[in-house]
Amino acid sequence: MVVKVYGPAFASPKRVIACLIEKEIEFETVPVDLLKGEHKDPEFLKLQPFGTVPVTQDGDYVLYESRAIIRYYAEKYKSQGTDLLGKTVEERGQVENWLEVEAHNFNPSIYALTLHVMFASKMGFPPDENLIKESEEKLGKVLDIYEERLSKNKYLAGDFFSLADLSHLPFTQYLVGQMGKEYMITSRKHVSAWWDDISSRPSWQKVLQLYAPPF
Repeated sequence: MVVKVYGPAFASPKRVIACLIEKEIEFETVPVDLLKGEHKDPEFLKLQPFGTVPVTQDGDYVLYESRAIIRYYAEKYKSQGTDLLGKTVEERGQVENWLEVEAHNFNPSIYALTLHVMFASKMGFPPDENLIKESEEKLGKVLDIYEERLSKNKYLAGDFFSLADLSHLPFTQYLVGQMGKEYMITSRKHVSAWWDDISSRPSWQKVLQLYAPPF
């Protein structure tokens, strides 16, 4: 059964697509234009009642929330492709730890930056310059903690690439690309080396080649 991924132009669905490529899982994508409000269409809301992307549809099995999706497919297909969960329960614990750090410490600030720097004018509201400044400061503090962690480990969960690293790819790509804030990465030696490593993976390069940003 081919996995359908809805909304490939946007950041969170790219997290899912990178995981599927790493796990060598066959998939197809279904465009959903958030800027045109297609995520609020009644047919889409039958799949995702909260009206956000991504959604995956695997036969009759539907999932949403990108981190839940990548956990599911990394576990279901653990024996094929890249092992993204670790080989021991201790390694798995570190993967889960840093995946939660990404979700609750890294993502809120970088999401706010993305919304106000990249999307505000497209969505018809003025960017909040105070929020942008505050979010950049908060993100910087998180990246300082990453710098310390990555001075001792090649990747966030240890010496192996995992979901914890993969989950950072889409929004960090916006940070160093369209937002023009690459200095937040390059000014931190170990974070910069980590980003160079994970962003050059063939899976992520394929995502960037196949699915352009929404504007």
